[in-house]
Formats: sequence, C-alpha cells, structure tokens
Amino acid sequence: MSLIKSISGIRGTIGGKVDENLTPLDVVKFTSAFGTWLQNNKNKKDLTLVVGRDARISGAMVNSLVTATLQGLGIHVIDLGLSTTPTVEVMVPELNADGGIILTASHNPKQWNALKLLNEKGEFITGENGTEVLALAESQDFEYAQVDDLGKYETRDDAFDIHIQKILDLPMVDAEAIKAKKFKVVVDAVNSTGGIAIPQLLEHFGCEVVKLYCEPTGHFPHNPEPLKEHLGDICELMKAEKADVGIVVDPDVDRLALVDENGELFGEEYTLVAVADYLLKNKKGVAVSNLSSSRALRDVARTLGSEYFASAVGEVNVVTLMKEKNAVIGGEGNGGIIYPELHYGRDSLVGVALFLTHLAKENKTVSELRATYPSYFMGKKKIELTPDINVDELLTKVEKEYQNEELSTIDGVKIDFENNWVHLRKSNTEPIIRIYTEAFSQEEADQLGDQMIEKIKSLI
Repeated sequence: MSLIKSISGIRGTIGGKVDENLTPLDVVKFTSAFGTWLQNNKNKKDLTLVVGRDARISGAMVNSLVTATLQGLGIHVIDLGLSTTPTVEVMVPELNADGGIILTASHNPKQWNALKLLNEKGEFITGENGTEVLALAESQDFEYAQVDDLGKYETRDDAFDIHIQKILDLPMVDAEAIKAKKFKVVVDAVNSTGGIAIPQLLEHFGCEVVKLYCEPTGHFPHNPEPLKEHLGDICELMKAEKADVGIVVDPDVDRLALVDENGELFGEEYTLVAVADYLLKNKKGVAVSNLSSSRALRDVARTLGSEYFASAVGEVNVVTLMKEKNAVIGGEGNGGIIYPELHYGRDSLVGVALFLTHLAKENKTVSELRATYPSYFMGKKKIELTPDINVDELLTKVEKEYQNEELSTIDGVKIDFENNWVHLRKSNTEPIIRIYTEAFSQEEADQLGDQMIEKIKSLI
C-alpha cells in the first residue's frame, strides 16, 4: 500500500492499482472531495483555487487531472505552474482565492506525488477539516457542474516575483547589508523548483550564484531529503569554489539546510536557531518549535530574554501554538522556517533572506556563526513491539516512571533531563515506538536511546 491518506493531504506512488497507489482515478477522487468540501463549507459553487507544483516527473500529468477536475466542479483555477510550497501559500490570500492545492511529495523520492490542501489563508487545513475531506472522498458524494457552469482556467507567471518582493519588503530583511558582503553562494535545488526561485532571490541580494542541480527536470540527482549523507556533492563544490554559503532545499522548497565555507553542514536543526537568534536579538518575544526539535532554540531564546514553547510534531500544530503565543518565529528542526510577518508556512526563501541578513550583520563566516551556538547531537531509534501490546498503556507506565522529571505528554512522552532529553512517539500505522534523543555528544544521545529501549522492555 503506497497511498497515504492523512489529514494534511493525499500522498502516494504514481502508477499501480486504484486505492493502493496515487493513480489518475485517485487524484480525481480526492480533488473532487476537496473542491466539494470547500463548496459546502462556503455555501457557494463558483470558488477560485490556486494550484502550483514542484518539478517532479509526474507533476504535469497530476496538474492536468487536478485543474480539469476543479473546473468540472465549476471552480475557477489559477495555475501557477512550476512553483514552491511557500509561494502557493503566499499567493492564495494575495489572489483572494478560496483555497489552494500544492502538488508535491516534498522530500519523498521521484515516484511519489501528493496533494497538499490549503484554506483561504494559504495555510494547511486543520485535522478536523482533513477528516471531513477524507469522508467525502469515501462517500464520493460529488455533484459536477453543468456545461455552462464549468470553471474558468488561467495561468500566472509572476508568483515568484510577488513572493520575493514581499520578502524584500520585510523590515528585518536588509538587502543592502547582504549586497555589501558580495557573498558567493552555491545552491543545490535537487533539480526542482528551488533551482528557479532561490537564485532569483539571491540575484536581488547581489550574490554570485553557483548552481548545482538547479534544472527543474524532476530527475533528482540524489535522495531529495536534505540530510548529511545525501549532500556530498555540494560539500565538495563549496571547497572547490571557495564559496561563502551553501544553500540546500528540498523539491518543494519548505526545508532549508546550510553548508559552511569549509564544506561542513551547518546542521538542519540550526537553520531555525540562527534565524531565531537574529530576530530575537532585535525584538524579544516567543520562539516555537516542536517537541522533537533541538533544545538549542530554547537555549538561544532564553539567553536573549525571550520565551520558548514546544508543540506536538507537525506543521499545523506548530502554527497553532505560534498563533496562540503570538510568536516572533517558529518552525521545525528539519530546516523549516515559519516567519509570521510573511505567512504561517515553512518557507526556505524567507529563511535564506533572514539568514543572510544575520550573517552580514554579524560579520562572521558561516562556521564562526555556527560556533556561537550550543552544540547538540540527536539520536533516532525505534522499538518494535508485538501487536498485542497496548502502546498507550506502555507510554503511561513510562510517564509514571519519570514523573519527577520535566515531562510533556501532548505528543507521546517527552522527558527533559538536565543535560539531555528523550521523546517517545508511537507510530500511527504499526506497533512501534519511535525514540528521539538529544545530548552533548552523539555517543551520549545513542546511549540514552538504548537505555530507554531497555527501560521500555522492563515495563512490558
């Protein structure tokens, strides 16, 4: 089964059988469900939706199915064509649309694609909304438009210009400071749409841009998840080019990883830390990330006289808490920057602009800037359980066992010790507990995970 129906969208592999993979019939069904749900919700038929896609190979085909289905419902379509997740999010309210669909499977390999669903604010629909959309897809209670009432179709090719101009207009983005530095920047956009958008942004900052995998062909030259083990090429090129900064984005450009002048990774977790450092130095406030993100963000926020709060894992949860706390900055440790001054969505473009402003004003190299932050190391392990074990009961036992420590139970169980932490989350699809740890060394983080596995075994 390679079709994953979740509250945030529909994800699957192209080809195969209906209801098992993301086939054309599945694309039409779920598009129909979302369009119908919006029509029911707004109590009108002639809505406008914004559609954009990353560069993956199946994108044009899926785009044709989605836009035609929406028109079949009587919905007007504004097609941005090749775009990024944050660009579509920005353009939905910009164009006064009723919602949006982003066609991207984010960091998944090339055989995957997905429909990500946005409300009229250009934000991901809530869990409750998602459940209603899935129920509609199940019932197939759709009514398509008569021939005189079909939706109109138009294209726009100015979305990147609008998105970038909004970034340049932000008071905390200092284009002149960046221009003065004449940064040489290498960009790895994994042959997707970041290869168009990121260089376009960097040119506004007067940077010398060296492009690596910036042709939007959808043929990913390496695993598209921006992790250390996949980024050997840019690390080598940084040294060969004697460049100042390396920028890596995933196919839909909502995750940002950075490489220093020595070809060493800045650390995906530290993208958000550096941006928060810059913003909170200028305005005390609140920073938010999720429970599985680095403690370094909390450390930096507190050092700067600001507050830190952690949400359950998932972008929708981070955004909800950010709104509740009126956060200055938030995001996820996977390189996802959410800057509310622009919009409530992970956005690598605004992340690049804020990071380069910070780098220019600090007058440091990337490695020198990284050295100013506390160094933590993360571990990820899992324990597989037999199907007869009640995972919830087991987590309650763990909670009781560590009741004298600082605990959070909003998303599994997170135990904050003085010098490290461990976060236990159950899988929604299989009898597994995922174990995330963080400590001052990799060895300590891994040991903490092993100790927790032993503790869980003793409680079974």
